[in-house]
Amino acid sequence: MLQIRRVHRWIVPFTPAVLLAAVVSQPGAAATLCVNPGGTGGCYSQIAAAVAAASSHDIIRVAAGTYKEDVIIGKPLSLVGSGNAVTTIDANGLPNGVYIDGLDHPGLTNVLVTGFTVKNANFEGILMTNLSASAIYNNKVISNNKGLDLSSFTCPGLPPFETSESEDCGEGVHLVGVDHTTIANNLVQSNAGGILVSDETAATHDNLISGNTVSNNPYDCGITLASHPPAQGSAPFGITHNTIVNNVSSHNGTQVPGAGAGIGMFSFLPGGTVSGNVVVNNQLTNNGLPGITFHAHSPGEVLTDNMIVGNSISGNGPDSEDAATPGPTGINVFGVSALSGTIISQNVFDNETLDVVVNTPAQVQVNLNDFLDANFGVDNIGSGSANALENWWGCSGGPSAPGCAAVGGSKVSFVPWLTAPF
Repeated sequence: MLQIRRVHRWIVPFTPAVLLAAVVSQPGAAATLCVNPGGTGGCYSQIAAAVAAASSHDIIRVAAGTYKEDVIIGKPLSLVGSGNAVTTIDANGLPNGVYIDGLDHPGLTNVLVTGFTVKNANFEGILMTNLSASAIYNNKVISNNKGLDLSSFTCPGLPPFETSESEDCGEGVHLVGVDHTTIANNLVQSNAGGILVSDETAATHDNLISGNTVSNNPYDCGITLASHPPAQGSAPFGITHNTIVNNVSSHNGTQVPGAGAGIGMFSFLPGGTVSGNVVVNNQLTNNGLPGITFHAHSPGEVLTDNMIVGNSISGNGPDSEDAATPGPTGINVFGVSALSGTIISQNVFDNETLDVVVNTPAQVQVNLNDFLDANFGVDNIGSGSANALENWWGCSGGPSAPGCAAVGGSKVSFVPWLTAPF
């Protein structure tokens, strides 16, 4: 049975009041506009009309009901639904449910979206480009990516700046060129993929993805950090210093074998950068790929200095193709490039054939973890090495003792080991 260990010093509580006050500061002259389905009482009948009429930093309060539209936001404002159980943006036949468009509105900042169900968009439910200091929280983002052609895994009509999303239509929630923004306490379910963090238009950095439940997104990962070819220019912008904390990512990427991890960190070309990110205190279970999956498929990719701390990982699948693992795996660290500075610590693994697989020409730190399976705790199948000192291997006797997890491959340092669970 999966034992869930919490790293309490990392937990940050988020409430609507805290985020509304901290993320979107309202000037004294800000107005409040209202929307309801009938357009009665001086309110608008469509959210887009209220957005067009609003001034910077206004608040738009949306009454319960279903609004069939694609809401495009290009100014700082707060869009507040009456609750995600009763306020719905149904984008059936439309590109997105909500598009926060900093690409065409340079310098966009201080946007808040909360209290909605967003569903049925052809592409992303919620898309953000070139945005700073904003918050998306307490929404349900469900059943989007309707434009995905499953016969060819292409997404006809996807905007050209989204250079590598044709196979999933950009997933449910997509951050592109976004910084210092919070994505918290959302339910992201039954899209092609869950939450995508990419860098086609600008660097994406210093964001917080916290407290989300990301599940049953069948064709891609639950949470993905992927450095993609840029929309313009030659060098990728990079994905750095983001924190992925307290999320549940389960049953993602299971429709097609090996389709998606609980959390994926990927690069697609030399210069692609996913570096200095922290993945802490998440529950990653029953995903199609390993619970946490690193891929750097060519030389010159920069997947360095990422920390994987305090996660509960159970029941995930194997990796495949060039990043192949010998079986179902908790964490796969694969890189033709050297994934140096990778730290894997204080995680709990259960119901995996292999807990950590290392395949990169660098040393990976794997310390203070609990390997509860009597299979393989650490398997080094590459040219690098694993510093696997001070782990709990499932019994006090250490690796390969009866009832303990084993070490696979060479260049794995494991003495001394813990004689009790961390």
